[in-house]
Amino acid sequence: MKRVSFDIEFIFKASPAILYQFITTPSCLVRWFCDAVDINEEVYTFSWQGADEDAEMIDDIEEERIRFKWADSDDEEYLEFRMYKSDVTNETVLEITDFCDEDEVNEQKELWGSQIRTLQIECGG
Repeated sequence: MKRVSFDIEFIFKASPAILYQFITTPSCLVRWFCDAVDINEEVYTFSWQGADEDAEMIDDIEEERIRFKWADSDDEEYLEFRMYKSDVTNETVLEITDFCDEDEVNEQKELWGSQIRTLQIECGG
């Protein structure tokens, strides 16, 4: 099955600084993204229901962009979070780029939607 990238956007009332904390710190990540996380230098070990996945943080621009490379993914695949203030509405936009099998894009977008709804509640909108 062919792997494809997809982008999805979400609007937040919280600032990019707050979102950045929720995407990079273990105490915040466990509130919306995973069951547990351990960070050893640039490698994040995420746990979901007892299964661990390692991701290296390969790009980090504070309050702007975080990019992870999963240990078991193809070289060109990554998970990226971009956050910025909209010039028009002054709301914070969170853009996510992820990869999945071509026939799983809709399911992955639904999963991200569910995760992000939890994030919005946890970070105050």
